[in-house]
Amino acid sequence: MIEEQSGASLLERAKAILLRPREEWPVIEGEAASIVAIYKSYVIPLAAIGPIAAFIHAVVFGNSLFGITHRPSFLSSLSTAAVSYIFTLIGVFLMALLIDFLAPRFGGTANRNNAFKLAAYSATAAWVAGIFQLVPGLGMLTMLGLYGLYLLYVGIPVMMKAPDEKALLYTVTILVVGAI
Repeated sequence: MIEEQSGASLLERAKAILLRPREEWPVIEGEAASIVAIYKSYVIPLAAIGPIAAFIHAVVFGNSLFGITHRPSFLSSLSTAAVSYIFTLIGVFLMALLIDFLAPRFGGTANRNNAFKLAAYSATAAWVAGIFQLVPGLGMLTMLGLYGLYLLYVGIPVMMKAPDEKALLYTVTILVVGAI
């Protein structure tokens, strides 16, 4: 059960949602996990990957743009990473509220717990791709995190019970409203 998720099962879940999302979403939907349990066992550790990698990169290599390198102080890098991490944790919850709010408008069923699962697990790709910030020159590979949009699209019919034909518009609406 996810409420007692160990490091190994966290890795297994991340691997499953990334490699077999169509099979994994029904498994996730059937789990009785609270929002707090998912935060503790999944969101908190995975959401830290990007900010930690960015912090290490900034301290060790500095930040370069157009051949100019800026080396922020240790405290500046640490505070930037901490703020980024906090906003990510808050963002997952806000995204879940948005997903839940929009569900009935797309023929789905409002379910805050399932909306949170959808927001949390569909972000896996972006969080895992955050590791590429660690190595100079590989930062662009964080774009692989856009695979999370596909995870969201595939998860909507399962988690929010929206019709398949409305999943794409639902996904786009989440992105547009979320961006605003």
